[in-house]
Amino acid sequence: MIDLHQDGSVWVLRMNAGENRFSPDLLAPLDRALDEVAATEGPCALVTTGDGKFYSNGLDLDWLLTAGDEAAGYLPAVYGLLGRMLSFPAITVAAVNGHAFGAGALLAVAHDFAVMRADRGYWCMPEAGLGLPLSPQLLSVLTAKLARRTVQEAVITGRRFGGPDALAAGIVHRVAGAEEVLPEAVKLAASLAGQDRATLAEHKRLLYGDETRLLLG
Repeated sequence: MIDLHQDGSVWVLRMNAGENRFSPDLLAPLDRALDEVAATEGPCALVTTGDGKFYSNGLDLDWLLTAGDEAAGYLPAVYGLLGRMLSFPAITVAAVNGHAFGAGALLAVAHDFAVMRADRGYWCMPEAGLGLPLSPQLLSVLTAKLARRTVQEAVITGRRFGGPDALAAGIVHRVAGAEEVLPEAVKLAASLAGQDRATLAEHKRLLYGDETRLLLG
């Protein structure tokens, strides 16, 4: 479900579980992969991407509806992933190769930078249309990273932002062709991998400390 490899100073983490919904079976290896990258010494950056048509379609609602008592720890685990990405002690870049919906869209914006495919795929917060209100923890990721008018439109209307529209709205930082999304993300990550990691961690604490505490509990 997870492929993690190192390309110079850049670690590339690929989710390859179909729609990459955040099932417990995906969350656990994601957490271990972040542990491995965080333990790296020296220059380091992280790029995450998906496979095929999907970056991530977010919460695994099918699993959640049948999980019974196991469901109690599910949302805290998702919050933990988002909190770790928001505060990760290295440069992070999301290579958004396809659809990023709900919690998957939040994971993308929790990175320091995002590069999105220009011609296909949507970034979307669909909860209003599904009757699934956002929690304060989930909303905090959006309000920490995006302009208020963008957040308003995203969560009230459930608009599907294609690459160019997501760029114009400040949701992503760059767009690229299908074959260039990952190379562009790796190039950007490599250019910033030498940033002092202790200073990065402190700056992220100053920028997102309240949101990280809310997410990590």
